[in-house]
Amino acid sequence: MSSVDIATGTGPLFVLAVGLLGILLGTLSELLIARSLPRLGGLPSLRARLTTAAVTGALCAAFAFRFGMDWSLPAFLALAVLAVQLARIDLAHHLLPNPLVLSLLAAGLALFAVSSAVTAGWTELLRAAAGAAILFVVYLILAIISPRGIGMGDVKLAAPVGLYLGYLGWSQLFYGGALGFVLGGIFSVVLISFRRAEKSAEVAFGPAMLAATLGMVLFTS
Repeated sequence: MSSVDIATGTGPLFVLAVGLLGILLGTLSELLIARSLPRLGGLPSLRARLTTAAVTGALCAAFAFRFGMDWSLPAFLALAVLAVQLARIDLAHHLLPNPLVLSLLAAGLALFAVSSAVTAGWTELLRAAAGAAILFVVYLILAIISPRGIGMGDVKLAAPVGLYLGYLGWSQLFYGGALGFVLGGIFSVVLISFRRAEKSAEVAFGPAMLAATLGMVLFTS
């Protein structure tokens, strides 16, 4: 990944500004989702809105610290905003809306393409596209083998998840994909233990996939 003097781009004011931008983008995205997807029942509770705004802002600030003034930063900010909303919706409704999943995929591709065009980093873009295709196919095969374990929403989400993991590297794609299953299993055990779900098939798997992706972005290089 190329960068524009990351050391000068990770000052406290820059990180704070991006974090505040994340809060604003998270709030606006929630309003837009409520208007464009009325089947979700409108805006969530005030507590949920404050929580998602805070988490989005924290993630955006963390990405600003991680990448600095890298041309790829806008793509990861889009990931932060949409990943939080997708996780919230999947936890509440066991649903990963196609418009949001496609928006994450399209935004990632477009913004990574801009980054690659500016920095001539076409290898990363090609690897990202390959990662999207590979993880999508893997999840599709798993869904065919075990339709009660993997839903089609998870299969579709695998494409943008693979895009971002692939952009980081092949090892991130492999370990990030595996980590999603580990986190999903832990999440299932915890919820079933507390009787929040009767069986693992009732546990939303999207948040585990997204958490694994965000973790790989923040803590690997």
